[in-house]
Amino acid sequence: MPESLDVDRLERAVKSVYRDVAEAPTEEYHFEMGRGLAERLGYPASDLDRIPARALESFAGVGYHFDFADLHEGDDVLDLGSGSGTDAFVAAVHVGASGSVTGLDMTDRQLAKARQLRDEAKMNTVSFEQGYIEDLPFEDATFDVVLSNGVINLSPDKQQVFAEANRVLTSEGRLAISDIISEELMPESIKNDEDLWAACIGGAEQIDRYTALIERAGFEVRDVRENAQYEFISEQAANACQKYGVKSISLGART
Repeated sequence: MPESLDVDRLERAVKSVYRDVAEAPTEEYHFEMGRGLAERLGYPASDLDRIPARALESFAGVGYHFDFADLHEGDDVLDLGSGSGTDAFVAAVHVGASGSVTGLDMTDRQLAKARQLRDEAKMNTVSFEQGYIEDLPFEDATFDVVLSNGVINLSPDKQQVFAEANRVLTSEGRLAISDIISEELMPESIKNDEDLWAACIGGAEQIDRYTALIERAGFEVRDVRENAQYEFISEQAANACQKYGVKSISLGART
């Protein structure tokens, strides 16, 4: 994290962008959104057909990682940065009535939308809580699986995110995430650009350091896959990606 980074300003920028993602999903952003993106990333249509369509319209994920999550009936799942609920609802389809899914997000409008959609769909095994992924409001060893999609790069303290994820997982827990990484170290001019940070670029960690942070938190990284089908769509974001090797990966790890 750059020493000059204004964390409070960053948080305001991220909340502003993802409030708009919830309320105005058809507007133009640095990144693509919606069902078409989800299907291209690998989400089965049979899963997407079973979740609220309005959650999908605000889907801004960067990869597919449910194969790494290996969800089973009865699993208890935590989704970090759950947004309008797409991944939480997909997880609920897989864990069934005997499982549970908890989504955690810091953005009021995303939480309000996700809760409304949950209630309308009567998906009673899903809950959405407000909080920060660096400071999880849950007891140790509460969950079997932790998911996250395109969110951890937004955190200025990724080591703490992974440490917290490990803390709330059971002794045989699984971590399955998709995120944005970079091949080269980006200059502070990009890392301090709140617009590019909120667009999932400014906070992208170099891939070797990213996996090292996960392992330092107590995980064994088992799978890493590049998501070549994911692309940023604005010219500014695309230029940064081309110059610094910014890309999407999906990753699976165990405690």
